[in-house]
Amino acid sequence: MPRVTKSNTAAAKHKKVLKATKGHYGARSRLYKTAKQSQIKSLQYAFRDRKNRKRDMRSLWISRINAASRNLGVSYSKLIKGFSDKNIIINRKIISDIAINDNSTFEKIVKSAIN
Repeated sequence: MPRVTKSNTAAAKHKKVLKATKGHYGARSRLYKTAKQSQIKSLQYAFRDRKNRKRDMRSLWISRINAASRNLGVSYSKLIKGFSDKNIIINRKIISDIAINDNSTFEKIVKSAIN
Protein backbone atom coordinates (compact mmCIF):
# COMPACT_ATOMS: atom_id res chain seq x y z
CA MET A 1 0.00 0.00 0.00
CA PRO A 2 1.42 3.40 -0.92
CA ARG A 3 2.40 5.90 1.73
CA VAL A 4 -0.10 8.72 2.12
CA THR A 5 0.98 12.17 3.25
CA LYS A 6 -1.37 14.79 4.58
CA SER A 7 0.33 17.73 2.91
CA ASN A 8 -2.56 18.63 0.61
CA THR A 9 -5.17 18.27 3.36
CA ALA A 10 -3.12 20.21 5.91
CA ALA A 11 -2.31 22.95 3.42
CA ALA A 12 -5.99 23.34 2.51
CA LYS A 13 -6.96 23.46 6.19
CA HIS A 14 -4.29 26.03 7.00
CA LYS A 15 -5.26 28.12 3.98
CA LYS A 16 -8.91 28.09 5.06
CA VAL A 17 -8.07 29.28 8.60
CA LEU A 18 -5.63 31.95 7.41
CA LYS A 19 -8.20 33.25 4.94
CA ALA A 20 -10.80 33.49 7.71
CA THR A 21 -8.42 35.47 9.96
CA LYS A 22 -7.22 37.81 7.22
CA GLY A 23 -8.05 41.07 9.01
CA HIS A 24 -6.68 40.05 12.41
CA TYR A 25 -3.64 41.78 13.90
CA GLY A 26 -0.08 40.48 13.63
CA ALA A 27 0.56 36.77 14.10
CA ARG A 28 -3.18 36.18 14.48
CA SER A 29 -3.45 36.44 10.70
CA ARG A 30 -0.10 34.89 9.73
CA LEU A 31 0.73 31.88 11.91
CA TYR A 32 -1.57 28.88 11.76
CA LYS A 33 -1.67 28.04 15.47
CA THR A 34 -2.41 31.58 16.64
CA ALA A 35 -4.76 32.13 13.71
CA LYS A 36 -6.74 29.03 14.68
CA GLN A 37 -7.07 30.27 18.28
CA SER A 38 -8.03 33.72 17.04
CA GLN A 39 -10.64 32.25 14.71
CA ILE A 40 -12.22 30.21 17.52
CA LYS A 41 -12.39 33.28 19.76
CA SER A 42 -13.78 35.46 16.99
CA LEU A 43 -16.56 32.95 16.34
CA GLN A 44 -17.39 32.97 20.06
CA TYR A 45 -17.59 36.76 19.99
CA ALA A 46 -19.76 36.66 16.87
CA PHE A 47 -22.21 34.23 18.51
CA ARG A 48 -22.40 36.30 21.69
CA ASP A 49 -22.74 39.61 19.89
CA ARG A 50 -25.55 38.43 17.63
CA LYS A 51 -27.55 38.13 20.85
CA ASN A 52 -26.25 41.43 22.25
CA ARG A 53 -27.14 43.32 19.04
CA LYS A 54 -30.80 42.51 19.64
CA ARG A 55 -30.51 43.88 23.18
CA ASP A 56 -28.75 47.03 21.97
CA MET A 57 -31.30 47.69 19.25
CA ARG A 58 -34.21 47.37 21.68
CA SER A 59 -32.46 49.83 23.99
CA LEU A 60 -32.00 52.26 21.08
CA TRP A 61 -35.69 52.00 20.12
CA ILE A 62 -36.74 52.67 23.70
CA SER A 63 -34.47 55.74 23.89
CA ARG A 64 -35.91 57.12 20.66
CA ILE A 65 -39.50 56.54 21.78
CA ASN A 66 -38.76 58.16 25.14
CA ALA A 67 -37.22 61.24 23.51
CA ALA A 68 -40.09 61.65 21.05
CA SER A 69 -42.80 61.08 23.67
CA ARG A 70 -41.21 63.53 26.13
CA ASN A 71 -41.43 66.19 23.41
CA LEU A 72 -45.19 65.62 23.63
CA GLY A 73 -45.15 65.77 27.45
CA VAL A 74 -45.47 62.03 28.15
CA SER A 75 -42.84 59.75 29.65
CA TYR A 76 -41.97 56.42 28.05
CA SER A 77 -43.33 54.37 30.94
CA LYS A 78 -46.70 56.16 30.86
CA LEU A 79 -46.89 55.71 27.09
CA ILE A 80 -46.25 51.95 27.31
CA LYS A 81 -48.74 51.67 30.18
CA GLY A 82 -51.28 53.47 27.98
CA PHE A 83 -50.63 51.00 25.17
CA SER A 84 -51.22 48.02 27.44
CA ASP A 85 -54.35 49.56 29.00
CA LYS A 86 -55.88 50.29 25.59
CA ASN A 87 -54.75 46.93 24.15
CA ILE A 88 -52.72 48.66 21.44
CA ILE A 89 -50.30 46.02 20.21
CA ILE A 90 -47.42 47.62 18.33
CA ASN A 91 -43.78 46.76 18.76
CA ARG A 92 -41.05 49.18 19.81
CA LYS A 93 -39.21 48.97 16.50
CA ILE A 94 -42.23 50.24 14.58
CA ILE A 95 -43.07 52.93 17.16
CA SER A 96 -39.47 54.14 17.00
CA ASP A 97 -39.55 54.29 13.22
CA ILE A 98 -42.83 56.23 13.27
CA ALA A 99 -41.45 58.61 15.92
CA ILE A 100 -38.44 59.42 13.72
CA ASN A 101 -40.09 59.60 10.31
CA ASP A 102 -43.69 60.69 10.90
CA ASN A 103 -44.29 63.02 13.85
CA SER A 104 -47.96 63.63 13.15
CA THR A 105 -48.78 59.92 13.17
CA PHE A 106 -46.71 59.42 16.33
CA GLU A 107 -48.62 62.25 17.99
CA LYS A 108 -51.94 60.57 17.10
CA ILE A 109 -50.71 57.25 18.49
CA VAL A 110 -49.61 58.88 21.74
CA LYS A 111 -52.95 60.71 22.12
CA SER A 112 -54.90 57.50 21.51
CA ALA A 113 -52.81 55.66 24.11
CA ILE A 114 -53.04 58.36 26.79
CA ASN A 115 -56.69 59.42 26.40
